[in-house]
Amino acid sequence: MPAPLPTPRNAGDAPSSAAVSAVGLRKSYGDKTVLDGIDLQIPTGSVFALLGPNGAGKTTVVKILSTLISADGGQARVAGHDIAADAQAVRRAIGVTGQFSAVDGLITGEENMLLMADLHHLSKSEGRRTAAELLERFDLVEAAKKPASTYSGGMKRRLDIAMTLVGDPHIIFLDEPTTGLDPRSRHTMWQIIRELVTGGVTVFLTTQYLEEADELADRIAVLHDGRIAAQGTAEELKRLVPGGHVRLRFADPAAYRSATHALDDATRDDEALALQIPSDGSQRALRAVLDRLDTAGIEADELTVHTPDLDDVFFALTAATDQRKEDLR
Repeated sequence: MPAPLPTPRNAGDAPSSAAVSAVGLRKSYGDKTVLDGIDLQIPTGSVFALLGPNGAGKTTVVKILSTLISADGGQARVAGHDIAADAQAVRRAIGVTGQFSAVDGLITGEENMLLMADLHHLSKSEGRRTAAELLERFDLVEAAKKPASTYSGGMKRRLDIAMTLVGDPHIIFLDEPTTGLDPRSRHTMWQIIRELVTGGVTVFLTTQYLEEADELADRIAVLHDGRIAAQGTAEELKRLVPGGHVRLRFADPAAYRSATHALDDATRDDEALALQIPSDGSQRALRAVLDRLDTAGIEADELTVHTPDLDDVFFALTAATDQRKEDLR
């Protein structure tokens, strides 16, 4: 497997546009090392997804960056503030929504919003205005006077995020925000996240759903055994594992035969008149295939590029780490 992508520069070298930057974050509980030197750099106004299996340390990263717990080592800045030296400033700049809702089911949705407004020291009039605007934005007006315990899972999650936005945060940490939601509610949540980013909010997302990261994230990191196994864009990560290829299909048998001679490294599918050529999916690799076809005077009727998906990436990265551990025993 190719080497992982380069890790970001040290937090101290990060440009001022970084919403979150960290270097060497470490955390242990007793003899168990949860984080073993985590480096991150997240641009402002982007979605960053942290992937990992249960127990990988995703929530621990969120808790450290949101100042809920202290790291044992390393440094980090969130919204330009050092998480250790200026924790209060960090808290004023962020919002946090966990996988378990903070909604109080005994009171109404509107009362939950007004309670959050009080916690942020908004005036009565400002709190009511903010609550009304957010309830409308998240399509909760009709349910606003009903106890939150009567809400569906998707409605509770929307209310949870609406409550988080009362403080007008620059950065939102969403810790597995769609866990337990049905597909329709999950897609609604995706749209909400996209709208937040369009409005200039930076989103730090942890998830077990690889499709979710692929859909939403500008950059993705895979956390395994306390370390970042790899990070980059979804397309960059997909090129880390083998299995990518270009598939050429021909309607003319003569053209197919000519192509098999010109592309002698291709795998043939005589029944479908198709050739499969190994490729990492990059523009350079695709151009090389097209140049070979042009040189031979051959034109394919259909060309498709296939790259591994994030499931393939995730399993390849975590399996490789597990194998290295096994080899050391």
